[in-house]
Amino acid sequence: MPPTKPYQPLTLRLLHGITALIVISAAIAGFLVYDSWDGRFGRLGLTVKNRDLIDIHGTIAFFLLPILILLTIYSIRVGHRRLIQPDSFSKLKEVGQPIWWYTLQRFANTLMLIAALFALLSGKFQDENWLPQGELNHPWYYAHLIAWCGVVIALALHLLMGIKVGGIPLLLSMFDSKTRPDDNPKLWPEKIKNWLRNPHW
Repeated sequence: MPPTKPYQPLTLRLLHGITALIVISAAIAGFLVYDSWDGRFGRLGLTVKNRDLIDIHGTIAFFLLPILILLTIYSIRVGHRRLIQPDSFSKLKEVGQPIWWYTLQRFANTLMLIAALFALLSGKFQDENWLPQGELNHPWYYAHLIAWCGVVIALALHLLMGIKVGGIPLLLSMFDSKTRPDDNPKLWPEKIKNWLRNPHW
């Protein structure tokens, strides 16, 4: 029997999808900035030095900040079971067992969040004039380069572990447009009002 496609809450699908789009765009723009202005650790020569690339990369990061904060809060409060658990390190001893793979996926999910947050944080300490002025040895610039590598590696692990644990149905479930009656956006205003009357985390 083929695996069934799991249902993902609409809020998760929206936050996850928007974040994924922005993170991938930021990673591509970040590489183009490095490729055109730096290239000390290897380059493809895809672009020439262009100040607009730096501005584009910064603009993408500007939009990433609020959506990543929302996704992080959602992941910790609602989707915490998909992140590292108190017993996760002990579960790593059960090599090859299903729980081992689920634990690795939780590590990959957590690493993806941390990598994106570190990239965003290190990016906030960049000066847009460093690269045009040839100032390539600032500690925060190196930190941002490391963060870029972390995002790419974490994204690859996030995808690979998702495929390993849930297969293609899990990946497709993140793009499903169907919603359950209790997950309909029309109910969101009432849910927000109820939460405001009785705030809880």
